[in-house]
Amino acid sequence: MSCRGLNLALLLRVLAYPRSVADLRRYFGVGLPNGLPAFTGGRFEQLGGGGDHPAVRDTITPEDLIAVELLSVHVPARVALDLLEGALGREIATELRRIPTDVSLADDEALQYITDGGPADQAWHLLKNNGGVGWVTAGKLLARKRPCLVPVYDEVVRCAYRTGGGFWSCLHERLREDGGVLVDRLTRLRAEAELPPEITPLRVLDVVFWMRHRDDHTGYRCRGLDE
Repeated sequence: MSCRGLNLALLLRVLAYPRSVADLRRYFGVGLPNGLPAFTGGRFEQLGGGGDHPAVRDTITPEDLIAVELLSVHVPARVALDLLEGALGREIATELRRIPTDVSLADDEALQYITDGGPADQAWHLLKNNGGVGWVTAGKLLARKRPCLVPVYDEVVRCAYRTGGGFWSCLHERLREDGGVLVDRLTRLRAEAELPPEITPLRVLDVVFWMRHRDDHTGYRCRGLDE
């Protein structure tokens, strides 16, 4: 695991960029007259009451599959059926039952869930090992079920952060660094953008970086976020 690219100073500098609040408001549709966000991903957390509400917290549902579509990824039909009605869904449910919904990635106990062999890691590998479900889609499904613990993470954000494998553990370290200054800043940004509490600090971080880098990301061999 290397956390070299994900340093606290970089994270705080990007968050302090003058357009960060405006980007958050635009992404989540704050103040728009029709109530719909400018980006479909702005409904990822709240669609159908959320993936972690008590009635469905440990089960992959059709609304979860629609929610990840809002983030521009797709679960193949055969895998979707297996998640909804088959053995894969039962295996994922077993791992989800081992993860509280209220544990945050910034908490001491988070590591036991996200490190190698932990239930979040096990669920991620179960999903990723199915045809057509890559690391991005697997992570987004888990972020829907445990939004306080698992960050949304894709190629654009990975490039902006300049990170690779072991991202969950790296971000856990940054969230705890210097007395939790990063969590405090993310919480203040959420309030400044007038976002609902369902939008976690993890998601605020993801959206700020994604919005900042999405237009400049060139794909393979992209040099990352130009500070």
